[in-house]
Amino acid sequence: MCNIQNGAWKSEDTMSQSKDDNAADLHIYAAHAHTAAAAAHHRGDHEAAEELSSRAQDYSMAASEKTFELAKQIRVPVRA
Repeated sequence: MCNIQNGAWKSEDTMSQSKDDNAADLHIYAAHAHTAAAAAHHRGDHEAAEELSSRAQDYSMAASEKTFELAKQIRVPVRA
């Protein structure tokens, strides 16, 4: 359950949902940064493209780490 308090959303949901959202957000940020880097490269702005590519890589690595963290917490039933 979420409610609004002092003009900002405050999550009252489980902690795992928050971690899931954070990992998903990082994947989205990485995708946007990759797209922006490609656009800058296409425009010929190689300095901006390099910066955006670096930022995209940082987001990708952080997203990957969060995703692996979450995957370790999931218990998969053993099939016979």
